[in-house]
Amino acid sequence: MRRNADNWSHVSATLVPDSPSKVPSMGYVPKGRYEPQIKVFTPFFRANPEGPGCCAIILTIVSYLLIIATFPFSLCMCIKVVQEYERAVIFRLGRLLKGGAKGPGIFFVVPCIDSYRKVDLRTVSFDVPPQEVLSKDSVTVSVDAVVYYRVSNPMAAVCNISDFSHSTRLLAATTLRNVLGTKNLAEILSERESISHNMQSSLDEATDPWGVKVERVEIKDVRLPVQLQRAMAAEAEAAREARAKVIAAEGEQRASRALKEAAEVINESPAALQLRYLQTLNTVSAEKNSTIIFPVPIDFIQHYMRK
Repeated sequence: MRRNADNWSHVSATLVPDSPSKVPSMGYVPKGRYEPQIKVFTPFFRANPEGPGCCAIILTIVSYLLIIATFPFSLCMCIKVVQEYERAVIFRLGRLLKGGAKGPGIFFVVPCIDSYRKVDLRTVSFDVPPQEVLSKDSVTVSVDAVVYYRVSNPMAAVCNISDFSHSTRLLAATTLRNVLGTKNLAEILSERESISHNMQSSLDEATDPWGVKVERVEIKDVRLPVQLQRAMAAEAEAAREARAKVIAAEGEQRASRALKEAAEVINESPAALQLRYLQTLNTVSAEKNSTIIFPVPIDFIQHYMRK
């Protein structure tokens, strides 16, 4: 005889011989197999762990009687209203009421045995506090971000976690440090969109069991140490000066080539040199009126140049 938690069972065994011609007798043990026969004696009642107990039924009946006795004044306690952007999760005697979240509009609760919690479905934004992050190339930067999220499943947001808003904020700060710790300083400064997308995917996957949907993550500001800012500014200034010198050298080279080509053209036509001489005299006389110019014939100069 064996007693279980909720029933009693009686176990007996019966021998089934291999051959029907063989009959068990005194002093002879036949070869066969024993098949147990289980007889279960079920008591008159069994406790249902999913259903309400006697106290719950009595409290429910008393609550309905009170509603009927105090009608219509009891309607002020029984009828509740939630807005279009809200949902109500109802608990009856500590158990989640079937049917899911209620709303929007009017819903009915039973005083003394029902309690409910409102959940806002609108998008909420919060600032992630500045996080001191050590990048992959061992540079300390301070980064802050902003996160936009909303509740997609009110039942999970109430039953699966105590405070989904606070937990989402802590998780966002941790995810920001983890994601930026795998990036170089140049990647942090230039790849903000990809970093934001990676954070959004990680947060959305982690908060899905909580009934929270992370819609968007944005990196607000990246602050560098003062010494690093000065070093980067000096490096940028040196790079700009080097580029300016290269550009000036290239300009002088191009100018010298142009002057060489112009000299070859003037050498082929002597009249061009005379016209250039007259143009220079006109420019000097127009800009500097106090300058005295003594024009010298070109032929006189060429006479000395031949010698």
